[in-house]
Amino acid sequence: MLTLTSGAIDAVTFVRLGNVFSSVITGNLALLGLAVGERHGALAVNSGLALAAYAVGVLVGGALAGPTEGAQPVWPRRTTMTLAAELVVLAGFSAGWLAADGHPSGGVRLTLLALTAAAMGMRSAAVRLLGQMSTTYLTSTLIGLVQSLAVRRVPRDWQRSTSVLIAFVAGAALGVAGAIASPALVPVVVLVPLAVVVLCTARSATLRQPHDPGHGS
Repeated sequence: MLTLTSGAIDAVTFVRLGNVFSSVITGNLALLGLAVGERHGALAVNSGLALAAYAVGVLVGGALAGPTEGAQPVWPRRTTMTLAAELVVLAGFSAGWLAADGHPSGGVRLTLLALTAAAMGMRSAAVRLLGQMSTTYLTSTLIGLVQSLAVRRVPRDWQRSTSVLIAFVAGAALGVAGAIASPALVPVVVLVPLAVVVLCTARSATLRQPHDPGHGS
């Protein structure tokens, strides 16, 4: 579900916020080099802003999530807290997106670009606590699947890896459809899956809390 929203956000960013990505850092670095080589000022600003905002998001998300610990649960509460903070950032993006009717320009466009890139940075920091997986940069996921085919081995996490790749493509398709045909769809695709993840994991964490016989019956 997180990867679905990542695909949607990257697609919306590319189509409506300056032909750059929110989370594909390698792509943005290449676009920045392209902009410098071609002396394309607008692209340089967009890609540079996306890179800077992503870095800020990682810093903030890393501070909220904290370091990986050996005895931590499969899904740490700090991951949920960081994703909740990301949800607030994306709610701000959605408000600006709707106010601009899906066609932001000038300073509004740059602000929305910064918000989406920062949100993806926060998400990357949050998911990093879950182990060797990602919902934003998927090159290593694809490499793992293809390399396993080369050595004729089925990876243990092939279902998750395959689902993540499919979800990213599906999210990108929904994001583009929303950005082009129905701007109101974009906040739904961006916010609802993330909100469901936050609510479900927060509820699960509450249910796992030890019962205190001194409080209630």
